[in-house]
Amino acid sequence: MPRKQYKYHYIYKTICLVNNKFYIGMHSTFNLDDGYLGSGKRLWYSIKKHGKENHKKEILEFCKNRIELKQREKQIVTESFIKNPLCLNIQEGGGGGFISKEHMKKCCAAGNKAFRKKLKEDKKFSEKFSKIVSERNKKLIKEGKLNNFIYSHNWLGKKHKPETIEKIKLYLKGKQSKEKNSQYGTQWIYNVKT
Repeated sequence: MPRKQYKYHYIYKTICLVNNKFYIGMHSTFNLDDGYLGSGKRLWYSIKKHGKENHKKEILEFCKNRIELKQREKQIVTESFIKNPLCLNIQEGGGGGFISKEHMKKCCAAGNKAFRKKLKEDKKFSEKFSKIVSERNKKLIKEGKLNNFIYSHNWLGKKHKPETIEKIKLYLKGKQSKEKNSQYGTQWIYNVKT
């Protein structure tokens, strides 16, 4: 999937006002005031330690597009540039964030874990996310880009095969009896005629 065609592409410098350490990066955006300070690992540690309010970002130069932006960052953030003791960059520019495929996989796994945890623990976030997914799926179904699972996979007029029924019976055997039944003790079953 191609990257969105952002309006602005620029090289920036984020400086820690506490110790004068800095980070040089590239950013593409529609909004110049989006609050973005950078994505470098050492920069994140610095922001966490000293606070966002103690970091200042300045735009150094604009580029025409993302390709030019990557080339420019590569020219600025070089191997010798990184050796500066005040530099928070950990790799040469132009690569776009990950050190290696292993690093990318590790970051993705950590991000997925944090996302699942937030979905589980934050009710507001979970509801908001569910609503977004639901609206997107409705739109895609309407446009014919997504099959509606409910309508394309319904069981009306269909039956399980005998061997499948036996497998289900074996699996459920003892799991739905007495206290193990989710309805146990919550309903009275009686004969109205007596």
